[in-house]
Amino acid sequence: QVKLVESGGGLVQAGGSLRLSCAASGRTFSNYAMGWFRQAPGKEREFVVAVTGSGGSTGYADSVKGRFTISRDSAKNTVYLQMNSLKPEDTAVYYCAARLKWAYSANGYEYDYWGQGTQVTVSS
Repeated sequence: QVKLVESGGGLVQAGGSLRLSCAASGRTFSNYAMGWFRQAPGKEREFVVAVTGSGGSTGYADSVKGRFTISRDSAKNTVYLQMNSLKPEDTAVYYCAARLKWAYSANGYEYDYWGQGTQVTVSS
């Protein structure tokens, strides 16, 4: 059974940092794309960042460029999201997703597995 489990969310003040983790189990995702999406209350889910299977290429939403960084540790079957200079508008539930292809996508419907989400709240 494939599972993606996010952790690391919490409450932080504006300007602060958080590091989210997404641990995969049930199969190896080292050759597959991984992404992070988020959904704020009353809003649709939106793409945040993703990385290719090799980890050599990444894509970021304009709203997080220069502040967020995705990385992956294939040995641990884990993907990370380092979030710096957090803003109140970053408040959302953050979801990790896995796509059974090497290339990443900004379209959430193209991902095959999803985690349960972790809450990130940024206070002003």
